[in-house]
Amino acid sequence: MSPLWNPVINFQNELPCFISSSAKIWTLSRRNPWHNFDSLSSIRSEKTQLRCTRCLSMASPSETSSFGTGKKSKRVWIWTKNKQVMTAAVERGWDTFVFSPQHRQLATDWSSIAVICPLFIGEGEILDGQSNRVATVFDVSTSDELERLRPEDEHAENIVVNLLDWQVIPAENIIAVFQSSQKTVFAISNNPSEAQIFLEALEHGLGGIVLKVEDVKPLLELKEYFDRRKEESNLLNLTKASVTRVHVAGMGDRVCVDLCSLMRPGEGLLVGSFARGLFLVHSECLELNYIASRPFRVNAGPVHAYVAVPGGKTCYLSELKAGKEVIVVNRLGQPRIAIVGRVKIETRQLILVEAKGHSDDETIYSIFLQNAETVALVGPSEGNTKSKAAVPVTSLKVGDEVLLRVQGGARHTGIEIQEFIVEN
Repeated sequence: MSPLWNPVINFQNELPCFISSSAKIWTLSRRNPWHNFDSLSSIRSEKTQLRCTRCLSMASPSETSSFGTGKKSKRVWIWTKNKQVMTAAVERGWDTFVFSPQHRQLATDWSSIAVICPLFIGEGEILDGQSNRVATVFDVSTSDELERLRPEDEHAENIVVNLLDWQVIPAENIIAVFQSSQKTVFAISNNPSEAQIFLEALEHGLGGIVLKVEDVKPLLELKEYFDRRKEESNLLNLTKASVTRVHVAGMGDRVCVDLCSLMRPGEGLLVGSFARGLFLVHSECLELNYIASRPFRVNAGPVHAYVAVPGGKTCYLSELKAGKEVIVVNRLGQPRIAIVGRVKIETRQLILVEAKGHSDDETIYSIFLQNAETVALVGPSEGNTKSKAAVPVTSLKVGDEVLLRVQGGARHTGIEIQEFIVEN
């Protein structure tokens, strides 16, 4: 009796392994992906059929990428003839590949070295290895062609559009039409910039991307983009700290960061004099007596201070400029990514705030801020009570509690590294 094979997949560390009914475990290493199998051809055939059946019925975990809090995962298919692109894609969890009709042998060759789901594009449709229709393909270059694209007209679960002329407006129109449909709409993209347009159109974006490239770099850039967006679904751990010192320090060059997004009460940027501890500095979204609210602005601190940016990195406030991304965080630790629209550096009077965490660690965390009523730190939320979200630095006193993000202090070009470091 032949053994029963069940795929066990870990897409980050290993290629799949198969567990037999006799409890033997075989691992497919990247260097020797098919060693230890007696019947190689039958294993290839069975595992390919298992994977592609999953492609037909739903998005497999390996072809989806998270895209932030409250948003659906986005699906990614790769269209390439380049083996290096294939390898890089599989290593990053994208294993659904589109092949032109003349490259069927390439699909067979790649299936012998990696577990992939090969799809084949033809005239107006995409088929799997068993000639089942997986998607319908539309070329869109006119408004009439776009008007004919309707969710109720097609039988396939997936629709792939090739936008030959305009990109943004057609993508927005498609999203509006298909918003109540269960179908997934892919757009063919030749680079990460196009992909970003399709994934973010009308805020929700299309359901997936067919990345058509012959170079590894755009694939890596698209993966980095997804990794940045994935941060929005991960809560940051903010801890309470007690203020130990408040000291008027003198003049310095401080940075106002104006974003292309509006912030709400309790939101701000993570800033600190040392990367080991970043304070949650509140935005200027609150209504005050003498000045209008500016819900797009954070008066963040002096030029030397660190600010949290996507990718688990930091940069100096002096390095921020229009177009860069920063992480906006609320008092619950929920992050989102925002684009910097403008940076203003002006000389102002500064105040030094030092704080200590509630653990046994005696580490002191510090931040300089402009000494003004509009500048505030975020305090912790106390249960169900509506505690004050923003504590102005002008009224801050020893013993007050504020929120900060504790992390590794050693940094190289903003990336956390493991090394001995002393900062005072």
